[in-house]
Amino acid sequence: MSNDRSLVPGLVKGMATTARQMMRPPHTAEYPDVAPELPARSRGVIALVESNCTSCMLCARECPDWCIHIDSHKEEVPPASEGGRARQRNVLDRFDIDFSLCMYCGICIEVCPFDALFWSPQFEYAETDIRDLLHDKARLGQWAADVPAPPELDQGAAEAPEVAAANKPARKGRR
Repeated sequence: MSNDRSLVPGLVKGMATTARQMMRPPHTAEYPDVAPELPARSRGVIALVESNCTSCMLCARECPDWCIHIDSHKEEVPPASEGGRARQRNVLDRFDIDFSLCMYCGICIEVCPFDALFWSPQFEYAETDIRDLLHDKARLGQWAADVPAPPELDQGAAEAPEVAAANKPARKGRR
């Protein structure tokens, strides 16, 4: 009998909580009809700015999954002025990312010294066949248009060490 008395307050409290929740409007997102509001720095898909890529292969070498495939060739660039010598530059032939292997760690984006790779907020790229998850440079380039501008720096943030060193006055020579 004493057990029944201890159950009643808990049961009433649980039913009150359920009733309160039933009166609140639902906060379910109607996804296909209503696009979700993503955080500013959300990770969707990796986008490529082909003109910035120099085929240095850093992203492919640092990728822990080996899901980035790059092919390039060298092309001779004529001298800029008369009497100068011709230079060579790498031309990107193939840049593929196999998203069936990618673990979205972002190492490739971090190591790219030429800002050729970015996180795009685009996340709707599902495929019915796993072989279609190998995306080439044309498809990766389409997502570059969706990449948001970087956020503004905080007003109270410390100056970057590189900027501080560049702004330092030159030391005078010793006598």
